[in-house]
Amino acid sequence: MARYVVIGGGIVGLATAHRITLDRPGAEVTVLEKEPRLAAHQTGHNSGVIHAGVYYRPGSLKAELCRAGSRSMVDFCAEQDIPVGRCGKLIVATEEAELPRLRALHERALANRLPVRLLSAAEAAEYEPAARCVEALRVESTGIVDFTSVCAALATLAEKAGARIRLGARVTGIRTRANGPGPGGGPGRARPTGADEIVVTSTDGEVVADVLVNCAGLHADRVARLAGVVPPARIVPFRGEYYELRPERRDLVRGLIYPVPDPQFPFLGVHLTRMIDGSVHAGPNAVLALAREGYSWRRVDPREVADLVGYPGLWRLARRHLGYGLTEVRRSLSRRRFAASLARLVPELTEHDLVPSAAGVRAQAIAPDGSLVDDFLIVDGPRQVHVLNAPSPAATSSLEIAKHIVARLPE
Repeated sequence: MARYVVIGGGIVGLATAHRITLDRPGAEVTVLEKEPRLAAHQTGHNSGVIHAGVYYRPGSLKAELCRAGSRSMVDFCAEQDIPVGRCGKLIVATEEAELPRLRALHERALANRLPVRLLSAAEAAEYEPAARCVEALRVESTGIVDFTSVCAALATLAEKAGARIRLGARVTGIRTRANGPGPGGGPGRARPTGADEIVVTSTDGEVVADVLVNCAGLHADRVARLAGVVPPARIVPFRGEYYELRPERRDLVRGLIYPVPDPQFPFLGVHLTRMIDGSVHAGPNAVLALAREGYSWRRVDPREVADLVGYPGLWRLARRHLGYGLTEVRRSLSRRRFAASLARLVPELTEHDLVPSAAGVRAQAIAPDGSLVDDFLIVDGPRQVHVLNAPSPAATSSLEIAKHIVARLPE
């Protein structure tokens, strides 16, 4: 009976715990989450989109797991009676100069075997009458869901199968020690000869594991270092700020309206998303957060700022994208600028249509050369697996990421 410890109670950690209970019957599974509730950070602050996988390089882990995950997530939600909206998405080219990028995106989507169609402006207006474009890409399989409800269902299933979920358990240390007395490591335990135990110390006490899975999100690189693994990239937090449309203006958006991404820049740009509760979110922008959990400009952690300033990869990224970063900061500080970006997609929108909404923080891995880690990054250690880069579309892909992780775990 192997003992597994999963660090992190977001959607990837909970999906992994659930998958271990399915694939390794009889295993002891413990989930450690430092917050008093599950899905407290990235999972609970995202836009709730079930992504199709349009943007990702064909053959990449993101592309493969997102395409499979969009199907398995919908199936899981149907089994658990969790509402899903299959509203589809429009990616709109608002000027002729964007058409080559839109058509390249269409080719990439086809290479990823996705159901997409190029639309004329008149055809796009049948889906989103208020949107402005010269051409659009229709992505039929994009959906919306409340991922915190998915987490609640995963936690319930895992606990019913015997997993323990310990909240308020912040990991403070990880060490290995020689196995206990006797060939089995203690009464009733059949341990491999010479296998050491992994001892995880948290603010909720110690827990002993044979296998460790790190799904700590914003703190994943730090947890890896605690476990003796040198991460090949550093987590850098980027805050994504959102507005909502006032209730009387929600009818301007029927589903999801996105701009054509510019491959020169690291993020997608602000967009409009109708949520599963009927509200319409606008955003996010992307600004450097001054703390790993820096949900506003007021949240500053001097130690984390010093850590960021001392990382050469961040300086190299900043030099490469200085103009883009300044644009994002100006948009962060001005509702008028934010609204102007949205008006490129839906001309009727003005700053008076927007009300502030909760921000999120994205855990983005940055390599020492200043490049953004584009794919999911999963690193093995001795009887350990560390998920070191799993931003969007990780929530969409979470059930498939969990399968991928568990397949890598030692028996």
